[in-house]
Amino acid sequence: MFKINYDALGIAASVACAIHCAVLPLVITSLPILGINIINNFWFEILMIFIALIVGIYSLMHGFKKHHHQLLPIGIFTTGILLLLLKQVLHQYQLWFLIPAVLLIVSAHFINYRQCRKADHCHTSDCSH
Repeated sequence: MFKINYDALGIAASVACAIHCAVLPLVITSLPILGINIINNFWFEILMIFIALIVGIYSLMHGFKKHHHQLLPIGIFTTGILLLLLKQVLHQYQLWFLIPAVLLIVSAHFINYRQCRKADHCHTSDCSH
């Protein structure tokens, strides 16, 4: 049976977001020629944050409910998402918010992944595996 590792997907989404933010200035000059405007496009950025939020919530809640019952990854992830949203509001400080946000989001998925692997058995009756 094919299983998706949602922590790996979350890490990949976070890395893709970081690459998007790093490579975007390099591609900036050719996009207007093609009629594409994603530079400082508020809705595109919100869409990227929303996708990261959905993937992150799903993978972290899965790990919390079915494996480790620890809130630490969810708290770290939430802080990272809040920093991404602050990046959108306080545009002049976006780099100061972006780097810690990506680090926190990737760390949350990594911690969740490790805690899921450490959980050899369930600790409560609500486990479903």
